[in-house]
Amino acid sequence: MKFILLPTLICFIVSLLTTPFIKKLAINIGAVDKPNDRKVHTKIMPRLGGLVIVISFIVGIVLFLPITSDIYPILIGATIIVIVGFLDDLISLPAAVKFLGQIIAASVPVISGLTIEFITVPNGNVIEFHFLAIPITIIWIVAITNAINLIDGLDGLAAGVSSIALMTMTALAFTLNYSFAVILMGLILLGSTLGFLVYNFYPAKIFMGDIGSLFLGYMIGVVSIMGFTKSAAVFSLIIPIMILGVPIMDTTSAIIRRIIHKKSLTKPDKFHLHHCLLRLGFTHRQSVVLIYLLSGLFSLSAILFTRATIWGASILILTLLIIIELILEVTGIISENYRPILNLISNKKNYSGRTRD
Repeated sequence: MKFILLPTLICFIVSLLTTPFIKKLAINIGAVDKPNDRKVHTKIMPRLGGLVIVISFIVGIVLFLPITSDIYPILIGATIIVIVGFLDDLISLPAAVKFLGQIIAASVPVISGLTIEFITVPNGNVIEFHFLAIPITIIWIVAITNAINLIDGLDGLAAGVSSIALMTMTALAFTLNYSFAVILMGLILLGSTLGFLVYNFYPAKIFMGDIGSLFLGYMIGVVSIMGFTKSAAVFSLIIPIMILGVPIMDTTSAIIRRIIHKKSLTKPDKFHLHHCLLRLGFTHRQSVVLIYLLSGLFSLSAILFTRATIWGASILILTLLIIIELILEVTGIISENYRPILNLISNKKNYSGRTRD
């Protein structure tokens, strides 16, 4: 157990010690985040902090993970996504160029054989994807990459949510006897992210920027494929979806919201989950902690899911769907007018009141 935790500890220390130097570098080269009407912070902030996570990750890989033919494509894709993130932090790339870079990065490990080849269904049957495996896997990696990127809107939010997801994935990979490479990569990423979070939690001294959120999203997407989607367990694809429930919910809501309001899918707005919580009156710190707790709830559900019967798993999924629906309605993340369940409850209360009168 001591050896298992050593990669996390070493990467945590490397990340912790590296952050002050990267902060100075970001300021010197002009990689800073300036306040505007869409952003929450009110002063110029260095935003190259994700480079800390990348450096610590590289140290962890060199020290602890044997570089095999399966690992090389993942690292090449990671290099591409880091370059895209770095350029975006430095010169703000057009959305189309940024998206193209994500697709290229995701395609490298996928074309090399890392694919979601099948899913299992409740009766135990396996649905093979065949030639669709490659596009489905690329879409998955790009989707998770963007999900983590979009949730990076408050101090410590993306780093904290990513840490919770990595902790859960690694623990499940360990208990379910998945590949040791999956466990090591998860531990290395976890230590690297937690060390940076010390400086990134509210009030943040440095932002991770796109170099960090894109890199974390890419790696989390890849790690989930290396482990859970290769499993023959029932509902295997559901496990990473549940673990990443918060960023997936936020991204899906953003897509639906922009389609409903006929806005460009690439145009930023201030209606993400964290923005909505702030509008409800929660403080910056409270909003972050609430989303942490929600991420923890989804992660706990994923752990329970792996141990549940078919009926238990079905009830668990139904409960989570109800919770998600209530979150969407209470926060107004899709639309302030979207409140079917809350309106139904309100109408019943009003009807009961009139009946008693």
